[in-house]
Amino acid sequence: MTEAETFRARADAAGAEAAASDLANVRDRLLRSQAAWAAMATRSERVAKERARNEAEKAQAAQDSAPAES
Repeated sequence: MTEAETFRARADAAGAEAAASDLANVRDRLLRSQAAWAAMATRSERVAKERARNEAEKAQAAQDSAPAES
């Protein structure tokens, strides 16, 4: 399970708990928690994509600078 998937699961759990809560203050806290977990998942996905793109660029640069085989 990726970090983003873990964060999404935590957001889903917080949302389910909020829906089941009878207390307004608890529901509000859980909804804030859900939003925070969802934001962390989004950030984690963005960082993973950026990291993959950077690694691909580095690999391409290394391939381009390697001496050609004869």
